[in-house]
Amino acid sequence: MHLAILMTNTDESTFAERHPKDGEKFTDLIHLVRPGWTVEVFAVKDGVFPEDIARFDGALITGSPASTRSGAAWVDRLFELIRDMHARRMPVMGVCFGHQAIALALGGAVGDNPGGWAHGLLHAELRARPEWTGDLPDVVRLYGSHKEQVTRLPEGATPLARSEGCPIAGFAIGRHIYTTQHHPEMSKAFIAELTREMTGTLGRELTESALASLAEPADTEAFAESIARFFEQAAAS
Repeated sequence: MHLAILMTNTDESTFAERHPKDGEKFTDLIHLVRPGWTVEVFAVKDGVFPEDIARFDGALITGSPASTRSGAAWVDRLFELIRDMHARRMPVMGVCFGHQAIALALGGAVGDNPGGWAHGLLHAELRARPEWTGDLPDVVRLYGSHKEQVTRLPEGATPLARSEGCPIAGFAIGRHIYTTQHHPEMSKAFIAELTREMTGTLGRELTESALASLAEPADTEAFAESIARFFEQAAAS
């Protein structure tokens, strides 16, 4: 399997420079369960896009502090690519910003979280079980950090999960689109440092509750397996 990782993370801060880029994080996530798969990373946030998306067996769109509603030229170009991949029925996984971008590109809507930031180890209750989610627990624990969310699904989409304050925490379209609002690529060490870095934004109460939530383990490997099985079943269909 050969995947394109479409990197959308616009964070160029000193904090970001101290940590692996998202291309590396998602490569490690894939290789956690499918070490033989190959990937190519494209910094779409810098306008670097695949010349021919058909060279790949699938694509994964990462998270970002940027807003899918920004109107930035690279975001509009990404929307066009999403619509092209959807028309081809090419398998696409969307994570956080990627989840929201797929929804917007295909006719859904994105808005602010009513309760403000969601941050820390978050619990997503599964609402539907496509075949690739077979080994996931009924409540999936993943790290998350977002202040926007999908508020209306695209036509033909099935809601897959909901978390506190986020009714659409993941969705699927057919057998070729799979999304999550949360961050399976984040490690416990990274989200802990990110939480402390964001204290001024999150406020003391949310910072403390987010750090406390990290005592519970994340379902990282199980979710990585669901991503791999998603791409495998799409390729076989």
